[in-house]
Amino acid sequence: MTRRPSEPIYSTAIAAGRALFGFWGLKRRVSGAEHIPATGGAVLAMTHFGYFEFALVEWAVWLENRRRIRFMAKKGAFDKPVVGHLLRGMKHISVDMKAGAAAYAKAVEALRDGELLGVFPEAGVSASYTVRELKTGAARLAAEARVPIIPVAVWGGHRLLTKGHRVGFFERFGVPVTFAFGAPISVAADDDPHAVTERLRTTLQGLVDRLQAEYPVDGTGKWWQPRALGGTAPTPEEAAAADAARDAARAARAESDH
Repeated sequence: MTRRPSEPIYSTAIAAGRALFGFWGLKRRVSGAEHIPATGGAVLAMTHFGYFEFALVEWAVWLENRRRIRFMAKKGAFDKPVVGHLLRGMKHISVDMKAGAAAYAKAVEALRDGELLGVFPEAGVSASYTVRELKTGAARLAAEARVPIIPVAVWGGHRLLTKGHRVGFFERFGVPVTFAFGAPISVAADDDPHAVTERLRTTLQGLVDRLQAEYPVDGTGKWWQPRALGGTAPTPEEAAAADAARDAARAARAESDH
């Protein structure tokens, strides 16, 4: 195993995450771990059904080969005193939505330096627990940096913390969290990023379908199960409408503040 420089802040965060997940007694199951690169850069393109995926995927990768993931996070998180210090210490990448070119360039540089870069191509939590339409950023980053995309699906993590549902304290204990790492998707410089992105979306949904089919808990009638599988989660159309209404309300508040 490649020996990597010590990063005390990252190591402390990993230890804290492992302690929390151990306290909850999460039941981790990973398939496709052989697709996690032992060395070299790669874009980890992850599903986004809850707020813990970044920590859960880092947990799974760390236990597999001790590699660290650099995540792209919104600038607002970096502006918070304590959180910002931690994010910078862990070498995550700040994304200013009004000036994304600098973050993009930094992400490409990190990939070329052999880092694993974690991205959420859905650009937000999918409340329907189905894979939404993806942004093309993962494909563009992989093409420019000449690294593969590793599709990563997580199922069960949204039962810990997600949007639109308050999870009870005791509901988190013993939750099965399953991971599927897909085969690398190679991206050539002249590949159509939209075609690559659609291939990635199809792959991610296929991985999610498999994780849902194999999940050890019956989700019939449960809030965390997609409507099409017998759960009570919003349909993709209902979730999209709720997101649009939320965005409109946020824009109206911003307008009234000026």
